[in-house]
Amino acid sequence: MNNLTGKMVVVETHETTYSGRLIEIGEEEVHLETEMGWIVIPVERVTLITEKED
Repeated sequence: MNNLTGKMVVVETHETTYSGRLIEIGEEEVHLETEMGWIVIPVERVTLITEKED
C-alpha cells in the first residue's frame, strides 16, 4: 500500500468513498489531501485503497 503514497487514490469504507492524494498510511489512520481539504480516516474503517484511474 505504501507504494501509493503521493498518488491519486480512491479509498473505500463501509460508509463512503473518498478520492484524493494519499499522504500517509499510518498504523491507525490514513491521511488524504482532497479538493475540499485534509481527510483522516481510521484504518479499521478502510476496506480498499486503489490508485485512481484517469
